[in-house]
Amino acid sequence: MSAAQDRIPLSLNQEFLCMWDQGDEAGPFGPKYNIIFGVRLTGPVDEAVLRSALDDVVVRHEALRTLVIRDEKYQKVLPPSAVPLTVSELGEVPSSDRQLRAEQFIGEIESGSYSAVELPLIRAFLGRFDAGDAVLVLIVHHTAADEWSMPLIMRDLAALYAGRLENRPHGLPEARQYPEYSVWEKEKLTSESAAKSREFWAKELEGAQIVPLKTHFPRSAGRDKTTSWHRFSIAEDLGAALLSTAKATRSSPFMVLLAAYNAFLHKLTGETDIVVMTFTSGRGEAAFHDTVGAFFNYLPLRTDLSGCETFADVVSRTRRTCLRAYAQDIPFGEIAAQAPQLMGPGMADDGAPCAFQVFRSPFAAAGDAGGFTYTEIRRRLLPQAAGGDIPDGSMWHIDMEFEGEMAGTLGFNTNLYDADGMRELAANFLGTLKNTVGAPDTPLDQI
Repeated sequence: MSAAQDRIPLSLNQEFLCMWDQGDEAGPFGPKYNIIFGVRLTGPVDEAVLRSALDDVVVRHEALRTLVIRDEKYQKVLPPSAVPLTVSELGEVPSSDRQLRAEQFIGEIESGSYSAVELPLIRAFLGRFDAGDAVLVLIVHHTAADEWSMPLIMRDLAALYAGRLENRPHGLPEARQYPEYSVWEKEKLTSESAAKSREFWAKELEGAQIVPLKTHFPRSAGRDKTTSWHRFSIAEDLGAALLSTAKATRSSPFMVLLAAYNAFLHKLTGETDIVVMTFTSGRGEAAFHDTVGAFFNYLPLRTDLSGCETFADVVSRTRRTCLRAYAQDIPFGEIAAQAPQLMGPGMADDGAPCAFQVFRSPFAAAGDAGGFTYTEIRRRLLPQAAGGDIPDGSMWHIDMEFEGEMAGTLGFNTNLYDADGMRELAANFLGTLKNTVGAPDTPLDQI
């Protein structure tokens, strides 16, 4: 590796994470800032082949062997190394109880600590029920992968495993590397379109501030912090009503869910100028769709609810907000520079930022690895007292891929929020969903 390749500029996402840097033991570079992915395996698993295939994944994706040198602000790609694979016996569990035990197994792994400076940044855990039934869990430091990356890693792992098992080429498309993206996106920032996007955000966010979620405990209390995750489900009939309203209003399901959340915040705070932070995939460039890395972008969505009489009005306003914002999706650091006051309320002693995310994976939830088949475990309803870290505040996450019921989570920092209070908050939001998505003509003051 040349000296130039040895000091690759940080991506803008990495620069954003450096803004929240709390050292090696907390925050986005701490051992709790991880993303997890679990699958159920059906069929025999050859451990030796699996280990080799995991190592192949690290060879294929440089992000999994990249260090972020925060003091000097560059990234460094290191040679491939072996992926730790821990194999466990899950015991004699009746078939009817195995799904629950699989969820518990994922939770046990998620509660662990995994360093951001020990390479590779991926760990694997195989839990066996018997010779033909197992659970595979992959956990990656979130600085190296995002939610798009995890099913991509599993897709590649399955292909690499099958290729080794059957002694044939894996057949995967060529994958460009994350450091290439870092260079590409910074070049893009010099474009005329980026300049126009900065102008848009300066105007769009003039005088705007996020609507913070009021904390249960003041920051100044200095309570110990972990990140807990409350899980809930959106019933199948409510999901069907959501899709119907989305179709009728020419909106995406995300837009309708965000509209319901905007209405919920209006009811909670009385505000009509609603600014909600969400995440986009950051994958607008198709050349990087097969690349593992942290591409996600933080995007503010400002919706004016003044004059809205019904939920349908809120959906219309929210749809317009989303379409305008998505067309000007540039890295959050560039947006924040146009509106330095934006995040102020989220830094208050009694307030914190709360992001709202809906994710739909572009990858299949199931696949064939030659010797076994896999199915993603999406239905997780057990609460997680200590899970993947949120650097500050809280975050809603709704998985649009789950068939029937939709799975949702509300993650929160325990130094700021009480578990009972957050369960009540989630229940109240579900109540708002029930009162809105199936009845768009509901008056706003009756939601």
